[in-house]
Amino acid sequence: MPSTASAPAATTAGSCRLDHAALLSAPPLRSCAIHQPNLLPRLSTLAKLYVADVWVVLDDVQFVRRDYQHRARLAALDDPQQHQWLSVETHLPHGRATLIRSARLADPQRAARRLHQLPAQHYRASPHWQVLHAALEPAVLTVAESAGTAAVAEATTRCLLNLLGWRGSIVRSSDLAASSDRSVRLADLTTAVGADTYLCGTGGLRYLDRRPFVERELNVHVFRPPVADGLWTGAAKISALWALAAYGPSGVGAAFDDLRTAR
Repeated sequence: MPSTASAPAATTAGSCRLDHAALLSAPPLRSCAIHQPNLLPRLSTLAKLYVADVWVVLDDVQFVRRDYQHRARLAALDDPQQHQWLSVETHLPHGRATLIRSARLADPQRAARRLHQLPAQHYRASPHWQVLHAALEPAVLTVAESAGTAAVAEATTRCLLNLLGWRGSIVRSSDLAASSDRSVRLADLTTAVGADTYLCGTGGLRYLDRRPFVERELNVHVFRPPVADGLWTGAAKISALWALAAYGPSGVGAAFDDLRTAR
């Protein structure tokens, strides 16, 4: 691991306990990724979170139906070019103005069934399925514990990070003070969690203003996943479940560790 800081272990998937006091009193961390909670995240998203020491869950911005908070593409095990949407129907109490943290599952029981059944239909033929199935069960249980779409999406990501042995920390942006200006907000959140480097995805570069980072003496590192081939096929489009089923957690973990080393 490239970081010299000893980061606290990620909390158990499905748990809402976040030790902010311990995190903020710790020595400065190396990097943070700031990303909305995604349901069964894409491999490129999961890789960026894995490389970071802290994941700031961006849960206090507007929910967007065309995004990935409530849905994921599940690719066929033998042909990643074929895929099917797994979505959990979501109710927005305040219409388009609803924040991610306020979005609610319209039918929690149906959402739990879909999270349990659709991954099994796609990946039960994989020799790694039993491990994946066991890893995902806490996320399915979260549906019964919380009717929040964000909590379920976050739980699925926690499950996959835990499966890969990630030992970073998770904090929610709604628990931190930050500016409403987009780039200033990102710099504020980076500072708030004690990080000195912000991991920015290639999509974020289109709107990022680096001046707030320069003013706070923060680094901006652009995270670029490898070319979409082999394990990285469809990395920016399909759920990471495909790579985990096709190459196994050890294969994906080794690829992610290579990214940390290269960074």
